[in-house]
Amino acid sequence: MLGKLARQHDPNVLVGFDTADDAGVYKISADQALVQTVDFFTPIVDDPYTFGQIAATNSLSDVYAMGGRPLSALAMVCFPEKGDLDILERILAGGLSKMMEANCAVIGGHSVRDPEIKFGYAVTGIIHPERVWTNAAAQPGDKLILTKALGTGVISTAIKRGEARQAWVDAATESMTTLNARAAEVAIGGNFHVHAATDITGFGLVGHLREVALGAKVSVRIDSARVPLLDGAIDCVRGGFIPGGLTANREFAECLVGYEGDVSAEVKTLLFDPQTAGGLLLSVAGGDADALLAALNAAGVSAVEIGEVLHNGKPLIGVV
Repeated sequence: MLGKLARQHDPNVLVGFDTADDAGVYKISADQALVQTVDFFTPIVDDPYTFGQIAATNSLSDVYAMGGRPLSALAMVCFPEKGDLDILERILAGGLSKMMEANCAVIGGHSVRDPEIKFGYAVTGIIHPERVWTNAAAQPGDKLILTKALGTGVISTAIKRGEARQAWVDAATESMTTLNARAAEVAIGGNFHVHAATDITGFGLVGHLREVALGAKVSVRIDSARVPLLDGAIDCVRGGFIPGGLTANREFAECLVGYEGDVSAEVKTLLFDPQTAGGLLLSVAGGDADALLAALNAAGVSAVEIGEVLHNGKPLIGVV
């Protein structure tokens, strides 16, 4: 639908919606640009405070994925007219706790009456115009580094059905409430040649790899044995806890995937799992990959090298 809209021509728009990137970037001076993003969704866990934390972590993530630093946020709330306001207070408090952790000021917001609860933020960050990470600049020879495990989508579905084990809930919650701030700081602060970046969210790993590959006119190869999975993710797939978004992702993007060797059915499924507040996917020069991995792990980020960038060819996304 976006392709049908009129194109705006503003030279200060460094990143717009035409490249399917994580956030927009608008240049305001020679050495400053704004990073802007918006995200909100319905509850995926039972605890209101935790839901607020997850929503904030997810909203902030797109700024980190561009290499930016969050500055301010506006809250967006949909809440039932006769809902329990104590629940709303807990949601807002949870979100604020993560915004404070990110040193991002919540300066207002907007609310509407809605039978279904929804919550999130519009976040504004700042970045140098010449240091923007996009998802469309990966280069052949790059290594692909992922900073969080997959599986929040299937585990959240198990939670909604009342079938999730506590260990699964704990693992998913810890992942979804961990800011990508530290990972971004390490990748930005070191002398690493990060050519492209994105965060793994609703389109799943394959969906975001598709955007990277098409945007940069390259192919990618993933080692499925290296892809980290949350505790319980495999069990959830086997139990049939498949979210609708996963099925939609698979129907849309699996035609671009070529499987080689013995890739299990469960892992194939999880490659399309829609993530909430997922990790960063960094495309870094091959010669810098080991040093970046070491720096991330030393900083407490459980990063893993999961694949590489190849010259453009078929399949677009190879999975071995």
